[in-house]
Amino acid sequence: MSHQAKNPVQSIVNTFAIVEALRELDGAGVSELAAHLDTPKSTVHNYLSTLEQEEYIVKEDGVYQVGIRFLELGAYARNRRQIFEIAKPEIDRLAAETGELANLLIEEHGRGTYLQRVRGENAVQVEAHVGTRVSLHSTALGKAILAFMPRERVDEIIDRHGLEQTTPKTVSSREELYEALEDVRDSRYALDDEERIKGLRCVAAPILSNDDRVLGAVSVSGPSNRIRGTRFREELPNKVLEAVNVIELNVTYS
Repeated sequence: MSHQAKNPVQSIVNTFAIVEALRELDGAGVSELAAHLDTPKSTVHNYLSTLEQEEYIVKEDGVYQVGIRFLELGAYARNRRQIFEIAKPEIDRLAAETGELANLLIEEHGRGTYLQRVRGENAVQVEAHVGTRVSLHSTALGKAILAFMPRERVDEIIDRHGLEQTTPKTVSSREELYEALEDVRDSRYALDDEERIKGLRCVAAPILSNDDRVLGAVSVSGPSNRIRGTRFREELPNKVLEAVNVIELNVTYS
């Protein structure tokens, strides 16, 4: 599977490099952005001026920021996915029942993207939000999705994105990942024991279509001092699996 355009339009590549840099830098002036991208200031200024003209970025006191217009595109992309509307009531219910953070994640371009995150009354605040993209191998949600993909697709994702180790517990080899995915297929749920964020545990299960295509995954996550013992390995897996059962039925008969 090729991920490279045969004839990429360089101006489009440059445009999105600038938008991504603005996000990474949390806003920047022309000089800072030019240095970050190793691009002439005049070139960067021209791109920024055009993006501002088209209302995709804003300028405040000489600092350019990603504009809210991208939210319109993101909301459209999310809402066009049937799984978001179908899963939403169950994600809300999971958050309310567990008091923790309930999540819905889908895979796109070999990354996981959060479509929904709902905070229960005791939920901790973590850095990810709706729209955040994460590596699949380092999350329970991602492993739940990878476990029900063909091996060839899993290998393609690893080849493209690697197995970055974000904590000492992150899966960092193919063999370790394959073993973890086999366990997920056997149990039908995945665990994240501080593999993406130190001190955070997560329980997830995949959403499968009637023909066993993986559509996404649902999870509950929280601090390791609360999610432990039977709650980590029995109570929450059962609740997540119950939610997925309802979602899958609604996907099939909607």
